[in-house]
Amino acid sequence: METGINILKGTASHLAIEDESVDLIVTSPPYPMVEMWDTIFSDQEKQIPKYLSEGQGRKAFELMHEVLDKAWAESYRGLKHGGIACINIGDATRTLNGDFQLYPNHSRILNSCQDLGFAALPDILWRKPTNAPNKFMGSGMLPVGAYVTYEHEYILILRKGDRRAFTGGKEKELRRRSAFFWEERNVWFSDVWFDIKGTGQNLVEKTTRQRSAAFPFELAYRLICMFSINGDVVLDPFVGTGTTLAASLACGRSGIGIEIDHTFIPSICSLLRSMPSVANAYNRERLVRHTQFVAKHTEEKGPLKHANIHYGFPVMTAQEKELIVPELESIRETEQARFIVSYLNTPQCDFLNTSAI
Repeated sequence: METGINILKGTASHLAIEDESVDLIVTSPPYPMVEMWDTIFSDQEKQIPKYLSEGQGRKAFELMHEVLDKAWAESYRGLKHGGIACINIGDATRTLNGDFQLYPNHSRILNSCQDLGFAALPDILWRKPTNAPNKFMGSGMLPVGAYVTYEHEYILILRKGDRRAFTGGKEKELRRRSAFFWEERNVWFSDVWFDIKGTGQNLVEKTTRQRSAAFPFELAYRLICMFSINGDVVLDPFVGTGTTLAASLACGRSGIGIEIDHTFIPSICSLLRSMPSVANAYNRERLVRHTQFVAKHTEEKGPLKHANIHYGFPVMTAQEKELIVPELESIRETEQARFIVSYLNTPQCDFLNTSAI
């Protein structure tokens, strides 16, 4: 099997993709009303600096979102019927001219996307672990000027049109091969994610990470496994450090990334060139965790009733019987910022357990 990874220079408001050409969108845009992204928005809407300097936060907030609205409209256009869009976004808190307020980015984006025709599905709260001893902002122990500290972000889950239909023998086979483990399902499909750290993004350079809305590799990896199948096309209209593209190739999907800041592209390419060993190690950890789950379940509750036909190890349900975790063989750069990824068609031999079949 082969997939392709393309990095395109451009803006999210004018995506260089065909109508209904992508299966899944996984992205994290610049966050309106977070100061580090003021320049990005101001470059596209000249009234924003004026409103910020005047302390008119609500007007600046709305203009920033009008910039993002164009990206959501383009995303809707490019997404196939039945496709899913996953948008990681945090609300913002900010003080302008002494006035502290919350700016609810997630609800503004949700309303915009629903107006476009997206159907809202249950979202995920990403609860970032923190060691900070102080859980409030403001005037310490004295009411009423203290405020709770935000330690979560939202992952909005949106669908274009009706539920995706899988037709034809090949597509159904790919869907079965793309299954996830039962014990993964129980964690991934919870509405609150506690176990993914928001810091320590080791896949990208520190200076690049500080200029982007980079989310952890595990976050993108999970979403791609949850809402797409092998060979699907995953789009990130705000590609940033390239995490979505890296996770796409690790999952056996094709990826398209759009980036307005051309200085990011060399770092993204460097990341992708290094990914075969990183992705294979990460995928093998999935298999290790599963074998550990099997051993614990067998010891505590007895053996599982089903076996995977590729690996031979036990699985909890019949839907996991054809699951196979991708193993990257190579990645080659065909031209600038375009890659072809090859995968082995056989399971990782050191996880085979033929005695269990």
